[in-house]
Amino acid sequence: MPLSPTAGAASAATYTTIPISISDVISRSIQNLSAFLSRCRPWLEFLATTSAIEVPSSTSDASVRLRRNANYFSVNYAIIISACAAVSLIGAPIVLLIIGTVYFMWLILHFFREDPLLIWGCHVSDRAIVVSLVLVSIAAIWFTGALNNLWIGIGIGLLVSAIHGVLRTPEGIFLDENDAISNGLIASKSTVSSPHGGGISYNLPS
Repeated sequence: MPLSPTAGAASAATYTTIPISISDVISRSIQNLSAFLSRCRPWLEFLATTSAIEVPSSTSDASVRLRRNANYFSVNYAIIISACAAVSLIGAPIVLLIIGTVYFMWLILHFFREDPLLIWGCHVSDRAIVVSLVLVSIAAIWFTGALNNLWIGIGIGLLVSAIHGVLRTPEGIFLDENDAISNGLIASKSTVSSPHGGGISYNLPS
């Protein structure tokens, strides 16, 4: 059950210079995972109101909406896709437990790990970790026969996320200063200076 890269939350590894125990590596990975989940937007904001749902006027409009919403609600979409994949396996609790464990291993040992992994004093390379996780994943899927159900669950999660991303109007959603400037919410420093010698002036929509 991979995260929608969404799962793009995990950035490139920035290793510590001092080796730490495997338990500390796992603990720090869990903290990173918790920090990622804390970025989840409020579900009431995600569901919005009927006034925030509108059919896009063109293909380009739909593309812009999907891009903005995918960035702004990335954690929500990742949770939805993961939940749909889990629901697809809910009829077989043992399979759900096995696949869930493998999924958790990917999150902790790869996507959210920032420190080198040491086992019995030996450094385990990133490539060795990825290869091991791939082999474990293949073995788990082959043993459980869960591939078809996973594809269906992940596909439904992606479809739900895509429909929301296209229909949810992004008014009032600004990812950063540049995005806000391009939408006219604020004026750039190069065009407007404050009386105190710089800064940003806010243009409230009428």
